Amino acid sequence: MLEWKRLGEVCEVLDSQRKPVSKGKRTKGAYPYYGANGIQDYVDDYLFDGTYLLMGEDGSVINKDKSPVLHWAEGKIWVNNHAHILKESEPALLRYLYYMLQCIDVTDIVRGVPPKINQANMRNILIPIPSIAEQTRIVGILDTFTAAIDNLKQQIAQRRKQYEYYRDQLLDLEGKEGVEMKILSEVAELGTGSSNTNEELSMGKYPFFVRSQAVRYKDEYEFDETAIITSGDGVGVGKIFHYIEGKYALHQRAYRIHLVKDAIVPKFFYYYFACHFYDYIQKNAFNSSVTSVRKPMLQKFPTPIIDKEKQMSIVSKLETFEQSIANLEQQLAQRERQYEYYRERLLECFY
Repeated sequence: MLEWKRLGEVCEVLDSQRKPVSKGKRTKGAYPYYGANGIQDYVDDYLFDGTYLLMGEDGSVINKDKSPVLHWAEGKIWVNNHAHILKESEPALLRYLYYMLQCIDVTDIVRGVPPKINQANMRNILIPIPSIAEQTRIVGILDTFTAAIDNLKQQIAQRRKQYEYYRDQLLDLEGKEGVEMKILSEVAELGTGSSNTNEELSMGKYPFFVRSQAVRYKDEYEFDETAIITSGDGVGVGKIFHYIEGKYALHQRAYRIHLVKDAIVPKFFYYYFACHFYDYIQKNAFNSSVTSVRKPMLQKFPTPIIDKEKQMSIVSKLETFEQSIANLEQQLAQRERQYEYYRERLLECFY
């Protein structure tokens, strides 16, 4: 017969051994410093040495699917007082608890603002405990999926580093032989949109660019062209870029860059701009409560003029990198869906 036990009965809780250290008092080192939402820093000492399951205590405590925020930690680590720390104890495998807790809705035990799962409520979470043999079987299957997911994530991270390295090499053009530099206003038409709404628009035919990474949609469009879109102010300045071909609408605090000179391939400029604009605005942007881009400063952005065939060659190489990353991300999404499917199938009979 399947037993149900409280979480505090099937693992060791080491919360009393945690110790917070303010950022100013931490000494940089090799050991991960954990908080509620994972690794916060690296420090020169550790509190724990082993294999642990961390659960967010306050702040980052609940995921969108209503499960608790969890982190698997191995080796020498430091944990502050924003994460519960659990260690394996009979009659449950810690890895089994890790997977089981991913399926449990903790909405009813999250309290306050910021959200908090206190230790008493955490200890009282009910967990189904099958035999060790069954726990081992479940863990083995799910670990296989987890290993495949981790491998794909590592491949994606490595490919992104390669992409950034080759992008920087290919687009290091200023001052090089055969490169003519112009200011952006000589080769492009610059402007902003007319809309001032920040509504969450999801219905509509035409992309609506505001200042964030997400693209919204409207029923009307303002422009029909090939353009590069960038934020005019806020946290996205120098980091948020969109490449658009066709009809779109634009917020009045975002900029459009429409290349009007045949000497520049728009997609080439998109890559060049995305690679160099952030450094440029750090030297030239107007700073108040938020960093902002003024049109005169944008107009003076140094723009390279190189042979068109070379531009298209650079675009082709970077697009090949991007496609390889997109393929890996597609594989990752598929494997994550498989993992969630099998996790639910393996564990649904227990709850």
